[in-house]
Amino acid sequence: MSNTPPEIPSSCKYTKEHEWARMHGSEVEVGITAFAAQQLGDVVFVELPAVGRALTAGQPFGVVESVKSVSDLFAPLSGRVTAVNTELESAPERLNEAPYAQGWILRMQPDDLQAFQNLLSAEEYATWINP
Repeated sequence: MSNTPPEIPSSCKYTKEHEWARMHGSEVEVGITAFAAQQLGDVVFVELPAVGRALTAGQPFGVVESVKSVSDLFAPLSGRVTAVNTELESAPERLNEAPYAQGWILRMQPDDLQAFQNLLSAEEYATWINP
């Protein structure tokens, strides 16, 4: 495991469950943070939700499995899934290699865009993982 501090882009908002969310046009793109990927170790499987599925903020929507553990993925916002990154089915390691780029998990149309503003800022998330 690397001792390098994980990347925390200021362009994203964060949850205490280690998901990131970023505006992508009128939708919100979601993935796991570099900190989460570092903690998980080598990711070997990602369970993606179905396009069209309704998500509830704070509730599980999928699973990420690594050589060390299996972890639930939690929705940062309530809304409907509009796209999933199917490349993760054959290349789950993208969550480790590029969690904020090719490692995005889903895009969603949030029920309440104001809720996006209530997620943690990069600074708040950095304090959460390094108290």
